[in-house]
Amino acid sequence: MSARLIDGKALAQQIRQEVKETVARWQEEGLAPGLAVILVGDDAASATYVRNKEKACQEVGIHSFVHRLPAATSEQELLSLIASLNERPDVHGILVQLPLPPHIRTEVVLQHIHPAKDVDGFHPVNAGKLFVGQEGIFPCTPLGVIEMLKREGVPIAGQHAVVVGRSNIVGKPAALLLLQEHATVTVCHSRTPDLPAVTRQADILVCAVGKPEMIRGHMIKPGACVIDVGINRNDAGKLVGDVAFDEAVEVAGRITPVPGGVGPMTIAMLLKNTLTCARMQSGNKAD
Repeated sequence: MSARLIDGKALAQQIRQEVKETVARWQEEGLAPGLAVILVGDDAASATYVRNKEKACQEVGIHSFVHRLPAATSEQELLSLIASLNERPDVHGILVQLPLPPHIRTEVVLQHIHPAKDVDGFHPVNAGKLFVGQEGIFPCTPLGVIEMLKREGVPIAGQHAVVVGRSNIVGKPAALLLLQEHATVTVCHSRTPDLPAVTRQADILVCAVGKPEMIRGHMIKPGACVIDVGINRNDAGKLVGDVAFDEAVEVAGRITPVPGGVGPMTIAMLLKNTLTCARMQSGNKAD
């Protein structure tokens, strides 16, 4: 068996085009969505991510407000900036690029972003809304996973979904979103006994642990849909996922590659979340 590849780049481009069309329509009606991105320090990877987000906003017509701050910026200075952005009507979403310098408390910073402008979906209010099934802003990568499954026509309701990883950024929200789609969900982690026995039961296997090629071919149910969220460097310096792709592709029915799978969906869903924020702040008048 050779699994069908899920093309995250193509799916993300579809979403970007949809966002672009929506933004153009809204702008004619007087609503111009805006996203503020804050980068503290000179971490090279973070700077690249911010440039990519800025470029993506420009491509779809979302106003981008990028604030690049020195690494010595104090926590209070950052909180003051966030407070001012919370009040600006032309800023509908606020994103603080992580990681932050060690002298700044990440949890404190994220909690100061207004929940309605929390495009990353990390605020406890939005986490709570996800838990109880209310409308809110939810983390981009797990949303991208669900969007991939739906656009690929992968059945979710009634299927057994296994999520490997329990982070607040991917694992937990992915599990809750799958539950909302009526899957039966199992969450595995570092203390799960006999992990292969559990993963082999998965119709949908979502891997988000950050360990290169940890999930081997024998751990996958034949015909399963495998979503690899991991982005790692192996010992040879090659970019790989959490799944041993060459083994998995011979067993799975569908699989995401790394790179080119979940990654492109994350920024696409960030753009979509910005529209969700703008819609909520306009009193849901925008469609």
